[in-house]
Parts: sequence; structure tokens; C-alpha cells
Amino acid sequence: MNTDISEVIIRPEGSLQILSYQEAEQLCDASHTGLNELLRQCALAVLNTGSDEDNGLALLKKYQQFAIKVSAKGRGVQIIIQNAPRHAFVDNQLIVGLKEHLYAVIRDLIYAQNDVLESGQFDLNRSHGITNAIFHLARNAQLLKADTPPNIVVCWGGHSIPEEEYQYSKHLGYELGLRNLDICTGCGPGIMKGPMKGALLGHGKQRYKKGRYIGISEPGIIAAEAPNAFVTELCIMPDIEKRLEAFVRLGHGIIIFPGGAGTMEELLYLLSILLHPENQGIPLPVVLTGNAASRDYFNAVLEFIGDTLGTEACALLEVIIDHPRDVATKLKYAMETVRQDRKASSDAYYFNWRLTLELDQQQPFIPTHENMANLNLHKNQSSYQLASQLRKAFSGIVAGNVKADGIRQIEEHGPFRIRGDKEIMRAMDKLLQKFVGQKRMKLNASDYNPCYTIVHHD
Repeated sequence: MNTDISEVIIRPEGSLQILSYQEAEQLCDASHTGLNELLRQCALAVLNTGSDEDNGLALLKKYQQFAIKVSAKGRGVQIIIQNAPRHAFVDNQLIVGLKEHLYAVIRDLIYAQNDVLESGQFDLNRSHGITNAIFHLARNAQLLKADTPPNIVVCWGGHSIPEEEYQYSKHLGYELGLRNLDICTGCGPGIMKGPMKGALLGHGKQRYKKGRYIGISEPGIIAAEAPNAFVTELCIMPDIEKRLEAFVRLGHGIIIFPGGAGTMEELLYLLSILLHPENQGIPLPVVLTGNAASRDYFNAVLEFIGDTLGTEACALLEVIIDHPRDVATKLKYAMETVRQDRKASSDAYYFNWRLTLELDQQQPFIPTHENMANLNLHKNQSSYQLASQLRKAFSGIVAGNVKADGIRQIEEHGPFRIRGDKEIMRAMDKLLQKFVGQKRMKLNASDYNPCYTIVHHD
């Protein structure tokens, strides 16, 4: 029995009411140069919020009849949705929060395509051009708030986590909320949801009415990490690299909870920035934290970092186990340090322009079998460069686990082959085996089939 909603017509509010005919045609264009398939994938993920599915390809197969069209009328715009998941509706009315997220998807896809990627306004082959593009994307999404002191805490961690880790993240979010700190996450379930839910309660107790719950995603990952119900400011960046840069440009401090390959991708990306010689002395507080049972997890992560990037990288990370109040207090005091530094350097409170990123860290890495095999996972380079290469390896694993395109590649050509220095490969294999054993690679993956093979010989 088909329980999906056969058809619903939505009339957007605000700026989306005045989409042009050309923009509507782009959103309905199903060719490889059009936006309809991308809109369909992102919209379906948004409407599937709350599902325990984290397989982008499986989601598309489950809802093969799902369709979305945008029609520009003389007096406004209509969004026509067919065969949508019923749990996105209450009494046949689309849930308001999901409607807002759907509008954000349309806004960001159109703006990214027309004003950033295809406009010629930004030189996306230069580092500063990419950073400028991210600034414009964030500003268009209204994420940049002038005259607001630093208070955004970025929370990274897994979507496939045990209940006690989720509860700890919610408790820490509550402590952050009590200190009027705002939350930015990857917008999905698990660790991305817990801190927001806790902060909402903390903000409420403090009668803090300006609380922000920012979610940043990208088209390839949104099906696996659909925006949770607490996200009030959603932004879809064009690719994972721009998503990661947006986190460090907008955030004023970072908390890393336990997670899997995606969390390691984020941590290694961060280390590739913090280890860069030109970023020494720029305050960006980082704390790794979790409940009491997560100590072994963080020991394994630090062992991997020590074996691959050395003690210098480990020294940049502080681990606080099972003390959410201490973590929140540390971040609260760190905000004043960040404020003073931004003020002294005349840098914006709302966007960290001073961080130096190399083009290699910013340009999209496409995890094909060839690209994964050709990664430079050797110690014949600086630690920040190696961190960037390791980040790409974990990015490929994420793609093979949950992204539709990555899953198709694995189905067609078998697992990615990852090779490099013996010591690095041993460390990586050991860490990934621990993630698999702790069921951190996928939701409900009792029998995880790896999308990668670690090659131990040179």
C-alpha cells in the first residue's frame, strides 16, 4: 500500500516568491546541466528527516516516484511535490520547519549555480576566490550577523552513535545554551542534533531569544545527514570542501565528539589548517570530548594522529572526558580571547578571513578509484600537507559509505584501494577497524561491508 502524499502545491514566502522564469526552468531542467536532479535529491532528503536511513542511493531507490517541480506564475511561484514521504506531513500539511528547509535548498542551489559557480565573478582556481565565494554563499543565506560578539560553537561528531553519546552531546549543548552560546553543526542526526536540542533548553532557561541553530550541509551528504528539526538556519554549500571551510570561517570554537570516518575527515581538515605555519597564533579553541565510555575512542584517535602527523598535531588538541560543564565554561571564556584577537587585527567577528588555506585544501576532491589510489599518503611532505591528504582518504570512505555516487562506484568497481607508507597504512587500518567494531561507519550497520581496502605494502 502506497502511503506517500500523491501531490502537494506549496507557495513559497519571502524572496522565493519572486523567482524568475529562468530560475524556475533551471530547477525543472532534468538534463545534466540543469538543477532538477540535484533539487530532487536534496528535497527528498529534507522531507525524509527523522528516518534512520543513511544510504543516499537506497533513499533514491525507495522513492523512485518522488518528483518536484517549480512553476513561476505571474503573481508568484508554486512548488509542486509528488509522492513525498508521508511522515513529512501532519494532516496532509507539510511541517513548517521542513518547508523552511526546502526553501533554503532552492535558494542555495540557485544562488550557487548562477551567482557563484557559473557567474565568472569568482576565480575558483585561486584560494582567495574560493574563500570569497563561501563568504557570498553564507551572506546570501543570512548566516553573517554584524555587530554580534563571537559566540558560535561548531560541533562535529558522528550520526551513527550509541544513545549514551547522544545524551552526553545533548547535556553539553544544554551547558553551552546556559552560557548563551550558539550552535553550528552539520545539521544531521546524532551528534549534529544533540547539542542543538540541549542548547534550545539552555537558551530557554536563560530567556535568550537570539539563539541560533545553524546547519551547514552539501548536496552529496544531505541524504545521509538530513537536516534535523532543530536547525533554524540551513545553508547548502556546493561541495564538502566549501562546507568544511564555512565551518572554520563562521565558527569561533570547535567541539569534536566521537564519530566515524566523517568526523575524522573533519578533524584532519582542521589539523591541516592549524598545522599551517601562517595560522600559528590565531585563536581557534578546539576540544575533543565525550562521555566516560568514549575515552578509548579518543585514545585511538590520538594514537592515529601521533603515528601519522606527530606530537605537534596532538599538542593542538585538548581532550576533556565526561565533564560537559568544564567544556562549556572553557568555550565561553575562549570567546573573549577570540573577540580580543579579532578586534586587535580588525578582522570580522562573523567571518574569519585571516586563516590561511592552501588551494589543495579547498578545491573539490572527487573520490574516484584512481584519485583514491593516487593520494600521497607518505611522510615526504609537511604535516599540514599530509593531514590534507589523509582528509581526502577519509572523505572517499564517507562517499563510499553513504553518498549515492560513491556507493554506485563501489558497486561497479569494488572497494577503493588506499596505499601509502607502511606506518601510515597500519595506523589507518587499526583506527578503521576500531570504528567498524564500534559500529560507527553507518547507521544500523550490524554487518558492515568496507568500501575500502588498505594496502600495507609500499
